[in-house]
Amino acid sequence: MKGDGLRERARDFDAMLGRCTLCPRRCRVDRTAGERGFCGMSTVPRIACALPHHGEEPPLSGVSGAGTIFFSSCTLRCVYCQNHEISHARAGFDVSTGDIADMIVRLARQGCHNIEAVTPTPHLAPFLYGLAVARDEGVTLPVVYNSSGYESAEVIRMLDGVVDIYLPDCKYGTDCVGVALSRVNDYVSSALAAIRAMVAQVGSALVMRGNVATRGVIIRHLVLPGMVENSLAVLRLLAENVPLTVPLSIMAQYTPTPQVRAHPSLGRTVTETEYRRVVDAACEMGFEYLFVQDVSDAVHDLPDFSRDDPFEATMAVDGEGGPMRDMPGAGGR
Repeated sequence: MKGDGLRERARDFDAMLGRCTLCPRRCRVDRTAGERGFCGMSTVPRIACALPHHGEEPPLSGVSGAGTIFFSSCTLRCVYCQNHEISHARAGFDVSTGDIADMIVRLARQGCHNIEAVTPTPHLAPFLYGLAVARDEGVTLPVVYNSSGYESAEVIRMLDGVVDIYLPDCKYGTDCVGVALSRVNDYVSSALAAIRAMVAQVGSALVMRGNVATRGVIIRHLVLPGMVENSLAVLRLLAENVPLTVPLSIMAQYTPTPQVRAHPSLGRTVTETEYRRVVDAACEMGFEYLFVQDVSDAVHDLPDFSRDDPFEATMAVDGEGGPMRDMPGAGGR
């Protein structure tokens, strides 16, 4: 979508802020008058950092990295979130739409393969205004929408023509787990509706240019320690609701944060046995394209968003649970 179309879509999202319904929580607060809903954000966008990121799935990171912009806040409050500094505490700095445009242009000039917005939902209008300016300046990179999966299907449909690649989580297979771990009682229905809308919009298979994706969906699922049944429930829901050609990224990178170190389950890392049960189940259910990680029992350093590169320490220890790699699913067996 060109600059003028992006500005028109941004105005649509701006109009929603007077009674905010950007996410399924539908707080209906007037953010234009300074009221704050669950996300805690006003109309001013807040960003933690913007950098070429090499820790995403191979079709997104490529050789030169994803052009990643980490927005502050989130529509969830996962008790185990590795990015809690920005998702819970909303660390970062307030920016203008011009600043966002400058970040996008800089990432493009650094050779990034895409522009990846991480948890952008509370900031949709300013992100699109900034993207419009960058489009006017010649940036044509694909847009990646990286989110928790807890999204409004209506908002996803409004992003038709804006987003090229969706990177949603699918965290929970039952709402009781969502209540316990993320303070939300409708995660399953909201995430499935949003993911179905994403697939309907951009297709069920990755469109590639060489080794880099230009369009499609990758669904992420983080395997949590002691919660294999939750992961299996997620796989069953996805198998029933999306084509088996949609790539799944099954992540082993869970590392306990200080907040959950005493938790009876979440206080440890995932075992090889737990992870293999989930990967094997995905193959048995017929998913055709998987991204997987090696399992390590080491507790890795968490991202530090006070650094210019929050992932410098994690990458130094083969970070984030080890690099993602693709493997054939059922279609390759």
